[in-house]
Amino acid sequence: MSTRPHAPAPSTPGPGKLPLPELFEMKRRGDKIVMITAYDAPAARLADEAGVELVLVGDSAAMVMLGYESTVPVTLDEMIFLTRAVTRVARQPLVIGDMPFGSYEVSDEQAVSNAIRLLKEGGADVVKLEGAGRMTSRVRAIAESNIGVMAHIGLTPQSATRLGGFKAQGRTAETALKLYDEALALQEAGAFAIVLEAVPAAIAASVSAALDIPTIGIGAGGGTDGQVLVWHDMLGMYEGTTPRFVKQYAEVARTIGNAVAQYAADVRSGAFPEERHTYGIPEEELAQFEAALAERGARTRV
Repeated sequence: MSTRPHAPAPSTPGPGKLPLPELFEMKRRGDKIVMITAYDAPAARLADEAGVELVLVGDSAAMVMLGYESTVPVTLDEMIFLTRAVTRVARQPLVIGDMPFGSYEVSDEQAVSNAIRLLKEGGADVVKLEGAGRMTSRVRAIAESNIGVMAHIGLTPQSATRLGGFKAQGRTAETALKLYDEALALQEAGAFAIVLEAVPAAIAASVSAALDIPTIGIGAGGGTDGQVLVWHDMLGMYEGTTPRFVKQYAEVARTIGNAVAQYAADVRSGAFPEERHTYGIPEEELAQFEAALAERGARTRV
């Protein structure tokens, strides 16, 4: 473990929220941290009720919610809109607003300004951004602005084209050492946690052991301090290619599809609505209504 003291200077979560220092304590105790994505109020409410520690309003919304083919097109305004929907109902989990492509790359000033927007307009507790190297400066600038910032390295979807596609990272000694050093640099810059995506399990475990701050794995094995999955992947709601590291816990899309098909069939056959789905009117009132229509020469019930 490094000797660097815990903690960036984070923004202060709202009342009842999981405090950031508790994440460090969970890592120290060996308690696993649960993180899941959510993009709307119903999902946020269910995640809250399930007792997860972290809810990420991820830019994966671009693909699973908004119909884009990658995460790149989603805008900051769209991410703020989705984040606000989550933060209206998420009482206990720490809500992480994902900074989309184009919202932080230009300068430290741009990164800080847009992180502030995610907090003030979106209601996020903290933010997340992808990358290391030059992006380490962005992490430092945001952390020094008293905003908690989660880093994300390994497979970074916003730069997947540059990385050669959606494939595992750190699979050679050279690239694994680079990833290891990036994680240490991001911790030093003030990140309160790091997402490790599509990284060999052995490498992710070594990185996790070297850091004081928690690591959240997605396709990085069980040696990280926590795990994250995309809502639509784990529930079987996304029609695109599902990564090999996803465990599907339900087939909600099939259930919804069957329900919609049955509804359509019932409407066409007249099976819906039934009497129990309708509202009545007293007979005398109905008689007066129909008499008034008759005086007008209007058509009444057949």
